[in-house]
Amino acid sequence: MTGTKLAGLPMTSRTNSSERIIGNIGRVIIGKDEQIRRVVSALLAGGHVLLEDVPGTGKTMLARCLARSLDISFNRVQFTPDLLPSDLTGVSVYNQKTSEFEFREGPLFAGVVLADELNRATPRTQSALLEAMEERTVSVDGRTRDLPAPFFVIATQNPVEQQGVYDLPEAQLDRFLVRLELGYTSAAEERRMVEAQRGHHPIRDIGPVATLDELRAEQAELLGAISVESNVADYIVRVVAATRVHRDVVLGASPRASLALYRFCQARAWIEGENFVTPDMVKKLAPAVLSHRLTLKPQARLGGATTTDVVAQVLNATDVPVSRLQT
Repeated sequence: MTGTKLAGLPMTSRTNSSERIIGNIGRVIIGKDEQIRRVVSALLAGGHVLLEDVPGTGKTMLARCLARSLDISFNRVQFTPDLLPSDLTGVSVYNQKTSEFEFREGPLFAGVVLADELNRATPRTQSALLEAMEERTVSVDGRTRDLPAPFFVIATQNPVEQQGVYDLPEAQLDRFLVRLELGYTSAAEERRMVEAQRGHHPIRDIGPVATLDELRAEQAELLGAISVESNVADYIVRVVAATRVHRDVVLGASPRASLALYRFCQARAWIEGENFVTPDMVKKLAPAVLSHRLTLKPQARLGGATTTDVVAQVLNATDVPVSRLQT
C-alpha cells in the first residue's frame, strides 16, 4: 500500500478503521476473514446482510463483535410465529400522569439489529422490516420516526430446517445487499477456537476500535473516491439484466441489485486499498449480491438447478470488459 492520496485522504489512513474492525472481529470469529470483509463491506455500502447457515457457526457472535467494534447499540430479536410488527417497531402507550400517549421504541432502534431466524416469523411481521431496511424509518400511529445511523440489519436463517418456517418474500430478499454463509472451520481453526475459549469467551476482551465519525466519513468518502469505469458499470448492468432472461428464471434481479453490486464493489475496493473497481472484483462478488434475488421456475428447481448455478452461468456467458485503469 502506497501513500498515494485519493479525494483528500492518504491511502494508508483511509482503510485504517475498516481494517481495525475486521481485525477485531477476527480475534473472535476465527478463520473467516473473507466473510468478515464482506460483512464490513456491506456495512460501508449501507446495505444489510442475510446469513444463511446451520446453527453454531458464529452468526450471532459476528453481529455482536461488529457492534462492539464500533461501540454502537445492539439488539437481538428472536423471530417466532407469535412475534408482532409492534414488537419490532415499538408502540404508543398512554401515560396517565400526562394524559398523553408516549412512544416506546422497539428493538429496531439500534445501530446493529440481529434478526435471528427471520424466516420463523409470519409474513406480516417480516413486512415490518421493509420500511426500516429501505428508508431507515419506522411509521407508527401516523408518524414517521428516523432510525439510528448507521442502521444495519444482520438476519439469519437455517437453510436446512423446513418445518415451522416461512419463505422470505421477494421484496424482503431484495433488501438484503448480500447473502453469505460462514460455514464450518477447518480442524486447525476449530482447535484454535476451542483453546481461545478455555478460560472465558474472547468477546469479553474486545472493545471499540473505530468511531461512528470514522465510519460515516468512510461511507461518504468512498462513493466519490472509488472510480468505476463506464465499461465496468455497463458490465454490472449487463450481468444483472442477463439474470432476467435466463431460461431457468421466472424473476430476475431488480435494478436495486445493480446499485447494490456497484456499491458493494466500491466498498470492497475501499477496504482493499484500491482506487477503482475491477471487472474481476465484480465477477467475484456478484454471486453474493445476486443469487438470493432470483426466483427459479418450478421445473428448474425439480431438475436440481440453484440460483448460484444460474449466476455462475450468467457470469460465464457475459463478456468481461478490459479495465483501462489496470493497464
